[in-house]
Amino acid sequence: MKKEIEEKVQLLLCEDDENLGMLLREYLQAKGYNVTLSPDGEDGYKKFIDGKFDLCVLDVMMPKKDGFSLAQDIRLVNSDVPIIFLTAKALKEDILEGFKIGADDYITKPFSMEELVLRIEAIMRRVRGKKTKECNVYRIGKFTFDTQKQLLLLGDKQTKLTTKENELLTLLCCHANEILQRDFALKAIWIDDNYFNARSMDVYITKLRKHLREDPQIEIINIHGKGYKLITPEIEI
Repeated sequence: MKKEIEEKVQLLLCEDDENLGMLLREYLQAKGYNVTLSPDGEDGYKKFIDGKFDLCVLDVMMPKKDGFSLAQDIRLVNSDVPIIFLTAKALKEDILEGFKIGADDYITKPFSMEELVLRIEAIMRRVRGKKTKECNVYRIGKFTFDTQKQLLLLGDKQTKLTTKENELLTLLCCHANEILQRDFALKAIWIDDNYFNARSMDVYITKLRKHLREDPQIEIINIHGKGYKLITPEIEI
């Protein structure tokens, strides 16, 4: 499988809890992100203006300028940069307020740092998918997979994929011969990794296996407790 080297994601993290902010910064940096940490909304806005960021993670309750106000100011400067809110509040009104401002996601404290990374990865995958035309067509063994037309081609035979089938096969191709983490796939495609969505994904995996069964070299296997792996002799982009 051919992979392009991606530049590190530039991430603005605004969190007034010093200990939590430092922990999050260290964890995200260990995961390969470049993180700029800010302790309040005013400082966060200055750093945003002075820098170039791919994504913002904003605590809602901050001194000097709260996360909602900061997001509104950021939106005036850049209407496209993804924003994730962190908050101790779980009130429906606050969540709706965040999405009205233009939030891409909303995480209620306490949360696992792994969950935050999964959500960041899901958002960046969507953003980069919109900005680039890479990985539009894959060669999977004997098949040609056109992600834009949602077609799986084998000789003269064309199989039209549903949107979910298309998104799931795209993720499997991006992780060909590697483990596609189950939680990541669920959050990237279904947004929520609840039980019902997990069962739904299992159904779509079964459908993809049927679509690909005409090439015996290709297999989608379960990796117990982790996810799935697309086994294929070659993936060409």
